[in-house]
Amino acid sequence: MERLITKLSEKHVLFAASFLIRLALVAYGDYQDKTMVVKYTDIDYHVFTDAARFITQGESPYNRSTYRYTPLLAWLLTPNIHLSPAFGKILFIVCDVLSGLLIYRILCLRGLGSETARRVSSLWLLNPLPMGVSSRGNAESILSALVLGTLLCMEGRRLMCAAALYGLSVHMKIYPITYALPIALSLRTIPTRAEKDKESRMWKKFIVFIGSFINRELLLFATVAGGVFCTLTGLFYHM
Repeated sequence: MERLITKLSEKHVLFAASFLIRLALVAYGDYQDKTMVVKYTDIDYHVFTDAARFITQGESPYNRSTYRYTPLLAWLLTPNIHLSPAFGKILFIVCDVLSGLLIYRILCLRGLGSETARRVSSLWLLNPLPMGVSSRGNAESILSALVLGTLLCMEGRRLMCAAALYGLSVHMKIYPITYALPIALSLRTIPTRAEKDKESRMWKKFIVFIGSFINRELLLFATVAGGVFCTLTGLFYHM
């Protein structure tokens, strides 16, 4: 068992094994759906597929009752109709494994050793919960990959890429908007010690704090992220 754990901690083996396990769960899910009363596939996956079918027929995905997602998701899953009903699940498990890879890359950029970063990322990659969620056809793994991609680009100071990914993630689902404050705090200009000591009054310190958010990097991030979000939302608004 110890040798198996050590082997799984090797980078290529870890990511390959985590993908194959998820792929096996997709295959098992297809078997369970066909032979058992209790289905393996998430009911939302059928909703996604039906919405994608409406897209291929030139109609609105919202003709499918209970579809409450961006039309972009339905467009992404149109291969469910043209290629295979399992396409979306494959996409979701790829995003799930990609999330583990992004965790690994972020940790390495933060200064962790390669082996430690692999062991930490394995907590995601070998976790039964994300395995089951993505292989059952839940689209949350796309959000995970987008948010983690944003964090990786932020760590590498590639702000335009980070902002584009963040704008896309908020378009896909609204809840990543809650990360806006931490992102803004990480991009603000930190006052020097001398500047902090210079201002003794509370209201002046507050003005300095507010002013620290007005800088090129934060304005660039907000402009690009807002532009991506508004463009996609406007593009799909009438669907």
